[in-house]
Amino acid sequence: MAADLDVSMDTWSFYTSLVSLWLHRFYIYSVVAVGISIWIIVQFLTTKTRRKGEKSNGNPPSSEGTEDKLVNGSATLEAKELCVAGVKIFYGSQTGTAKRFAKGLAEAVISLCLPVEVISMGDYDPDDCLAEETTSRNVCVFLVATYTDGQPTESAAWFCKWLQEAAHDFRFGKTHLKGLRYAVFGLGNSVYVDHYNTRDRELEDGEVGKNLAQENSGRKEESERREMITPALREALTKQGYKLIGSHSGVKLCRWTKSMLRGRGGCYKHTFYGIESHRCMEATPSLACANKCVFCWSIGERWRIELCSGDCTASRNIAVQIIVPLSLHIRHHTNPVGTEWRWKMDQPEMILQEALENHRNMIKQFKGVSGVRADRLAEAMTAKHCALSLVGEPIMYPEINRFVKLLHQHGISSFLVTNAQFPDEIRNLEPVTQLYVSVDASTKESLKRIDRPLFRDFWQRFLDSLKALSEKQQRTVYRLTLVKAWNVDELKAYADLISLGKPDFIEVKGVTYCGESSASNLTMANVPWHEEVVRFVQDLADLVPDYEIACEHQHSNCLLIAHKKFKVDGDWFTWIDYGRFQELVREHERSGGAETFTAADYAARTPEWALFGSRERGFDPLDVRYQRKNKARDISGC
Repeated sequence: MAADLDVSMDTWSFYTSLVSLWLHRFYIYSVVAVGISIWIIVQFLTTKTRRKGEKSNGNPPSSEGTEDKLVNGSATLEAKELCVAGVKIFYGSQTGTAKRFAKGLAEAVISLCLPVEVISMGDYDPDDCLAEETTSRNVCVFLVATYTDGQPTESAAWFCKWLQEAAHDFRFGKTHLKGLRYAVFGLGNSVYVDHYNTRDRELEDGEVGKNLAQENSGRKEESERREMITPALREALTKQGYKLIGSHSGVKLCRWTKSMLRGRGGCYKHTFYGIESHRCMEATPSLACANKCVFCWSIGERWRIELCSGDCTASRNIAVQIIVPLSLHIRHHTNPVGTEWRWKMDQPEMILQEALENHRNMIKQFKGVSGVRADRLAEAMTAKHCALSLVGEPIMYPEINRFVKLLHQHGISSFLVTNAQFPDEIRNLEPVTQLYVSVDASTKESLKRIDRPLFRDFWQRFLDSLKALSEKQQRTVYRLTLVKAWNVDELKAYADLISLGKPDFIEVKGVTYCGESSASNLTMANVPWHEEVVRFVQDLADLVPDYEIACEHQHSNCLLIAHKKFKVDGDWFTWIDYGRFQELVREHERSGGAETFTAADYAARTPEWALFGSRERGFDPLDVRYQRKNKARDISGC
């Protein structure tokens, strides 16, 4: 019995202990947790002390340690050693900032004793080379600036376009660049809230192709499209005197309109074609363009140039005086860019109505101004001409034909300027009074340098545009802007382009200097003297036997070469019978296009004072030449 009792007591004690442990389990868990925490802290401090000792002794850390590895643009913690053979730094720069950053980064990499290569995206062919980097030991760094309206810079445009196409090309697939080790650094201005650092964010997220495809696919509803004019751009343009219309159009009063209101002479279009400058509205239905020309009119500060400040009739020399700085135009290239329409679109009826209203309101401001002629002020209230050459690319506007027809229905002549990058649009364009194509260079290299086009196939588009121009029956014009030391030595090439497009007229004008800008390296040295423009025109005319020099507007540093078919019995007929043109275009529209007409059908005789070699040098004798003394003269305008 005693033995049995002892066993029972032992069993009871055992169960009692278990129950006690269970009841006090929380305290036991806490002690264990504290112990584990102390062990982890001890291990951490021991490891840290050992690594500091290795570092102070100059011993490299073990490759078995934890090290960041850059894979597909992200750092992952893996116990592997990263082997870097070199660094390739790609930059897409517009004003040079990204390029400077790239060079600074290259110097830092060199200090690490690593090979480095700095590459402009504009000189790099990703189709041939980028895939090779997925298996190389190089790290690719992309320094990307965001340009106008969230677009890539011109030098990076093709690189981004290639990414867009490759992302949706079944031959590549979405894993085409898997394994590429890269980093992205964006440069942008936080003022442009809607598209701040758009390029680098999309590049880093791998969404370039998808986003651009969505924007350009045409499947977006109109309500989802962005407005062309951002709030910041609207504010800046308004300050510079632009009257903006809707989301992508605008008008501005040309300085020649003001000049003719005062009886001080009209623009070269008045001399060459009989335009009444005080009745001309300068406008555009598209502020966007596919080029970023070095001499493009844009907004900001500019330096004005005084041409012919003294009497230079005899010497043909032009005195140039620079006045610093006046608030007008500069080549900051703030207008939007694009290769196709991807913005919200306003209707042409609204654009024309508001354009005319804004133009009249600007004219009204001259009522009572000293020197303004009452008769011309009254005439100016009704626009008779429209120069679609303000800024941007009017032919990009999808409803350009409807807009032009509306102009004609209002009895307004149409002078449309295009940059020779949209050949299909030129072919499909309805008759206009006069169609201009800007021929800013005659070789592929100089055109790229001067116009800085966005299209990769810009040269073929340029040639196709000239071919399309040759098929038009109405008046056509090549507009050549001479940039000294850039394109004045391409006479034979220009002659070949004239043979290709067969224009009715060729306007040759010296470039206007508008001050220094980080977006353009144009300087005063690039502005040709009038005598240099005359010599160029004479040499060019000698190479094109079907053409002769017809007119001159010395005040604009501009001359006109005309096809000999406009010279009848020794008299030039470069002017336009505007009433006859309106009759012809109405008959054409009533017949559904069956009734056609040509440039010769609405030609008018050119007055003697407008001809090349005349004593007036293109200045209308009905006006009075006004010479300013030590004051700036704005020579801007269409």
